[in-house]
Amino acid sequence: MIKTKKFQSVGIVGFGSYLPYFRLKAKTIAKNWGLSLESNQGLGVEQKAVADFDEDCLTMAVEASKLAIKRAQIKPSQIGAVFCGSESHPYAVKPTGTILGNILGIGNDYYCADLQFACKAGTAGLQIVGAMIEADMIDYGLVVGTDKSQARPGDALEYTAASGAASFVLGRKKEEIAADLIMTSSFSSDTPDFWRRQGCEFPEHTGRFSGEPGYFYHLKQCLKNFFKKSKKRPLDFDHVVLHMPNNKFPLKLAEEFGFDFACFKTGLIVAQLGNCYSASSLLGLIAVLEQTKAGADILLASYGSGAGSDAFWLKSKRPLLEKRASGKKIKDYFSYGEEIDYCQYLRNYQVLPV
Repeated sequence: MIKTKKFQSVGIVGFGSYLPYFRLKAKTIAKNWGLSLESNQGLGVEQKAVADFDEDCLTMAVEASKLAIKRAQIKPSQIGAVFCGSESHPYAVKPTGTILGNILGIGNDYYCADLQFACKAGTAGLQIVGAMIEADMIDYGLVVGTDKSQARPGDALEYTAASGAASFVLGRKKEEIAADLIMTSSFSSDTPDFWRRQGCEFPEHTGRFSGEPGYFYHLKQCLKNFFKKSKKRPLDFDHVVLHMPNNKFPLKLAEEFGFDFACFKTGLIVAQLGNCYSASSLLGLIAVLEQTKAGADILLASYGSGAGSDAFWLKSKRPLLEKRASGKKIKDYFSYGEEIDYCQYLRNYQVLPV
């Protein structure tokens, strides 16, 4: 059982995102398979970010983390933990986190682990690093959610599975914190809605479990527990970011809980960028941090197939306004990039020869 506890002094001191250059339109996918776009219109995704053939979850994590450290205004050697969440790690046996730490110049004196829990591996890292800082084991920690998401050609996932990375530096000094981490809660179960066995190139999914027993059930239960423990209500939050497998699911859940739809406007970015899996909800959080005012209450809730959900209450602080001044912002990526055709997309994911 999870104990109800608020963090005393832990928060985000730096954050950064990276999305690759190429874009694949939903209409291009539909045309390739001889389908009308209307057949997938309910997903509400116009295009997705597509990694190049020489990009993977590590290279994207490097770019996002460089910006996060720059905004944190600390030396890489001050980081005491690196946790990298992904479901597309480049090696089955060899950590992504140590390569990331070496490239960033963190040194050798740090805790490190790769995390895998489908689309909530990154938020699991926030919980771990937040607890380590609260326990006075480290002063700063790096958390990354990053994925070069896979989808079998012709599968419904192909319309949404995208690539991107979101990185956060967590710290404890109040004068540095851009957003306080106030509390967190989770809900977990063994629900076989989505999986990829070792050695398999593409994930499998059980359609009947993907919606109600998977995404909706776990987020509902997690949010109910969260509201009970935090004594907060849906309308108490200025911004709400939920995991975005598509544009439809978060808004349906918002309606059921009675959230103000205006609270979703800033963080609901899936229509322009796609579902970046482990980075999905975290990129939505960064979009909020890059636009909101100080003193805003933010609700973040992830979902990972298999299955589980993490919920967080954060509050933006005044240092946020200075920290977000540098670097490319999420909204800049909406009009960024080059549209590619379906064959180029397959080459980028090495389904066809480069």
